[in-house]
Amino acid sequence: MAPSPPIQAMDVTSLRAVLAEMRPVVLPSRFEKAQQADSHRLQLGLRSLQGSRWLELSWLAEAPRLLLIDPPPRQGDGSTLAQQLQHGLRGLALVSLEQQGWERVVELGFARRPGEPLQRQLVLEAMGRHSNLFLLDGERRVIALARQVRQDRSRLRPIGTGDAYVPPPPMAGEPPRLAEPFASWQRRLTLLPQTLGEALMGAYQGIGPALARQLAQEGLARPVASLQTEQWERLWQRWRRWLEAVSEERFQLGWGGPSDYRCWDPGPTDAPAPPDPWPINRGLAGYYDERLGRRALEQRRTTLRQRLQHAADRERRNADQQRALLAAVPGSEGMQEQADALLSLPAPSREQVEEAQRLYRKARKLRRSLAAITPRLELHQQRLAAIEASLTFLEQAESAAQLTAVEEDLPALLPARDGQGSGPSRRTRRGSAGGAPTPLELRSSGGLRLQVGRNHRQNEWISLQQARRGDLWFHAQECPGSHVVLKGSEGSPTEEDLREAADLAAHFSRARANARVPVVMVPTGDLQRIAGAGPGTVRHRGGEVLWAVPERASDRLAEPPRLPSSDQP
Repeated sequence: MAPSPPIQAMDVTSLRAVLAEMRPVVLPSRFEKAQQADSHRLQLGLRSLQGSRWLELSWLAEAPRLLLIDPPPRQGDGSTLAQQLQHGLRGLALVSLEQQGWERVVELGFARRPGEPLQRQLVLEAMGRHSNLFLLDGERRVIALARQVRQDRSRLRPIGTGDAYVPPPPMAGEPPRLAEPFASWQRRLTLLPQTLGEALMGAYQGIGPALARQLAQEGLARPVASLQTEQWERLWQRWRRWLEAVSEERFQLGWGGPSDYRCWDPGPTDAPAPPDPWPINRGLAGYYDERLGRRALEQRRTTLRQRLQHAADRERRNADQQRALLAAVPGSEGMQEQADALLSLPAPSREQVEEAQRLYRKARKLRRSLAAITPRLELHQQRLAAIEASLTFLEQAESAAQLTAVEEDLPALLPARDGQGSGPSRRTRRGSAGGAPTPLELRSSGGLRLQVGRNHRQNEWISLQQARRGDLWFHAQECPGSHVVLKGSEGSPTEEDLREAADLAAHFSRARANARVPVVMVPTGDLQRIAGAGPGTVRHRGGEVLWAVPERASDRLAEPPRLPSSDQP
């Protein structure tokens, strides 16, 4: 999976666009439910004459936002903040959505009914790392907040429960105005010798990095002193179009260009309005869900990788210790000879006799340890091979479900946290965790099922438990990776079927980047589980080696699935 791209934060323009689209949909509406989906995200359930609606408010530093969203799953309604809002907003209706000036601060007003004084206000400050959420009473004192701001965090505005709410310090720069003439605007931007991006963001309020790129296009890093007359005119035209769109609330969601998205139209268009009743809210909700979900997967992948690498380092150290002990076994003969020589002296002293007895004991201990060292060394090597295979599964995982499949193997690979040692627990050995495995399944060109294990448990399930007479097993030779089973029990495989199965085994292995990979093909009846080893560890007799091309499997996986919906795995 490619590294997660940066996330474009909501600025004042996108906040105004979201609110303009949101007001006709949710004002007024009765508060019904509050739930905290995670540590930085709150969801409010509302009901109006048009039906139920959900708002999402987030104070995540990288992506603070307020959006109208589709109904979310029930989660986090027992958190402290959710319970405080559930109690504080009970019986009230959302009657106002206000965002003053060019600040990224939105106030949601709640009253008994429209037209009556506000009983509660929910304030979202969407200001990067200073983002926060406050529930205020009728006197604008803080009842609850997402995170306490102590004196050591902010000397300008420490705030906590019970304090009077104080708005954030005003932004630097001038508020953008449609009435400002070109000469004044140009003079303000050229006041200091800096780049166009720095001038836009420093001279005016409400201009963030994304909007500066949208206005400046490709000239963001150009010094303002180097701009020609035509370039100033084009920039002025975009500036006016942006201000007109904001003042008249003519918002339109567009994708791509100098930023990931924009909420104003940089040029004239006659495109019809989309049928979606809130395209900006829904579009931005999808954008943040996708970007943040990808980032969460990367963080989860990193944590799993670190745990597996630490486990691999531990197994290597243990294996090296056993090898050192094994290498010392031949030295027992020398110890025996030294002891014999000491006792063969004409008149050995007491100390020499004791030294000879010590050498005899050490030599016997080394010889006895040989029977224990070899199985231990084999066990550490098996565990290390299993961990390296899990690292391969991890690097090739492209979804949360595939990462979950890797996590299913952890109890058998990592030492228990309670100090009881490593190895699969009874629950893991029974295979009850997570239900039946769900390996990747697709159809070969000849219509036969192909099964690909994405973790050790799935490998064992397809290769040993579900295998039938006639099935064929494929695995990259001497390389960690997935087991692939071609269901020859369902029909006679063709040469093309065998080639596709081998390509898949090469693709889902650590040798994926190679042009050609040797793959072993073995009837599943010739597979044997290694006693005492972890799930999916097998040995086989004989077999045939096929040369596979991983790139062909990539093309095959990009095709639409051929597995009919009526087929049962």
